[in-house]
Amino acid sequence: MSALGVAVVGCGDISGQYLPNLTAFPDVDVRFCADLDVDRARARADEFGVRHAGTPEEALARADVDLVVNLTVPAAHGAVAAAALDAGKHVWNEKPLAVDLDDARALVAKAAANGLRVGCAPDTVLGAGIQNARRLVDSGAIGTPLAATVMLQTMGPDRWHPNPESFFGPGGGPLFDMGPYYLATLCTLLGPVGQVAGLVCRGRDRRTVMAGPRTGATFPVEVATHVSALLGFASGAVGSAVFSFDSPLRRTGFVEIAGTEATLTVPDPNGFGGASLLHLPGVEAPRVVPAAGTVAGRGIGVVDLVRAVRAGEPHRASGELALHVLEVMSAVGRSAADGGFVGITSGVGRPAPVDPGWDPTTPGPS
Repeated sequence: MSALGVAVVGCGDISGQYLPNLTAFPDVDVRFCADLDVDRARARADEFGVRHAGTPEEALARADVDLVVNLTVPAAHGAVAAAALDAGKHVWNEKPLAVDLDDARALVAKAAANGLRVGCAPDTVLGAGIQNARRLVDSGAIGTPLAATVMLQTMGPDRWHPNPESFFGPGGGPLFDMGPYYLATLCTLLGPVGQVAGLVCRGRDRRTVMAGPRTGATFPVEVATHVSALLGFASGAVGSAVFSFDSPLRRTGFVEIAGTEATLTVPDPNGFGGASLLHLPGVEAPRVVPAAGTVAGRGIGVVDLVRAVRAGEPHRASGELALHVLEVMSAVGRSAADGGFVGITSGVGRPAPVDPGWDPTTPGPS
């Protein structure tokens, strides 16, 4: 079995989480690091033993690159992915799939028309923690799922990130930055969303960089920084969600699924492991259910995509799932602007479960 040739486009902070894994997973071979800042691309390539580095255009022109891992800023996701598809490459996008919903729809359609794959983060949903929670839901451990509650509350990434502007611009904010982890998890556990309603607000019109060499610099806030949403799932279950960069009280990784027989506390959707807690009626202490499966980290969705291409099967963290999540997030904003519930048109099936023995660190089937 030969590894699939990969180019990483976008060598910022998140590439430092992908590259240790992608350069170790045997199903992929990272052959090029690309960035608008070529010096930064070369530094990443040298750090992780990648042979070649240069511009995004050079990456897309290479015949030995089969798949582009697109780690650019959110506002560039759609354009970079479209260019990669036009060059005949499969694409893995960091979340969100695109900033504009029509651009995302066009990406998914272009890939299908050209016989190519589009995958998209988060691939945390393939990790041991979320898959363990899914097995509990699917086994009937909580009875019929009725309601979901999720919360992500912080003061925002301007407190720790040296260049936080993109978190507060198009494609950013707590909904578009962190929402995909929680919404993809809910879709994995409960299936697609059928309708949403939302309310939003913004705590401040300007923010200040509070970490790194640019400490003290200010910048405009272009998006809502506190979002409350109601979710109606096609299954009949309901959900409520809070995503905030305006909360002095920090709550992260909070996901609960209430069923007719028990309530499930799901591990952090922004992680790959963690036990689930099963709260049974009349029992004071929850039952701790340890996770089983891979905790290899970011990039396991790339491996799943590569193996799916070889097998001619659907990949799990798909463009269709990411499109659905993006439509849900976009509809929250529409509801907040116009009032009332907004229907979701992009129905998507739950991805296939991941076997606990699935291992990205060993070669997959030929």
